[in-house]
Amino acid sequence: MATRVLLRRGLGGAGGLGSAGPRLPARGSLALRGLASSTNRAGEDSWLKSLFVRKVDPRKDAHSNLLAKRETSSLYKIQFHNVKPEYLDAYNKLCQEVLPKIHEEKHYPCALVGTWNTWYGEQDQAVHLWRYEGGYPALTEVMNKLRQNKEFTEFRKERGNMLLSRKNQLLLEFSFWNEPVPREGPNIYELRSYQLRPGTMIEWGNYWARAIRFRQDNNEAVGGFFSQIGQLYMVHHLWAYKDLQSREDTRNSAWHKHGWDELVYYTVPLIQEMESRIMIPLKISPLQ
Repeated sequence: MATRVLLRRGLGGAGGLGSAGPRLPARGSLALRGLASSTNRAGEDSWLKSLFVRKVDPRKDAHSNLLAKRETSSLYKIQFHNVKPEYLDAYNKLCQEVLPKIHEEKHYPCALVGTWNTWYGEQDQAVHLWRYEGGYPALTEVMNKLRQNKEFTEFRKERGNMLLSRKNQLLLEFSFWNEPVPREGPNIYELRSYQLRPGTMIEWGNYWARAIRFRQDNNEAVGGFFSQIGQLYMVHHLWAYKDLQSREDTRNSAWHKHGWDELVYYTVPLIQEMESRIMIPLKISPLQ
């Protein structure tokens, strides 16, 4: 409004010269027109940027403190081992001999949550999920004790000859997810892994705190985790089903519940990549 008033005044001043020749705009008027045009372009640029630039609300605490379970101080480790195809049976046999000893050792503050082979997804792969009661100090304690364990040292050496590659991540458990407790089988397990866009973990947690209520009818929800060390902004959802058809039926039934489609609609833009593994538990796995 102020710019329009100044422009009118500038034009009025130019006309007041009483010249019979063609009227020329005053210099101030030209400058103000340029200013108005520049302001409009800046406004348009700002509006266009708002369409493509995602706004992330500032947080006053780490998302690990806002999303993790506070009543426990458990830390989880997930391991992905890509095994040489010709060694998979030998690898499984070796793990079934050694891993239960670590799980059952009372002086090790850790527990084997589950151990699987990937059935559909990346082939010849083993997945292990461990829980450390007491967080990072418990993890450090277990690692120090295992370094002094000759049987485990030999196990690592023999296992290393069977592997193509391996990686791990340290995880925390979402506060609103089910506790991953032992269950009887037979079951197949699906590990759905999501690479989120940086800065969207709180948003994901807010939506899934509601979405998990839609996925409880068949006791399929096992556990939900998010990464702290390793590949960051990773989320893992672990599900159990009787078979592949049960998985299909259970997932389809969620779409008939009011509100599920809306939550999916809002969470999909938060994802950069996603992967699904169908896994078969080993005989020693507490999750059968």
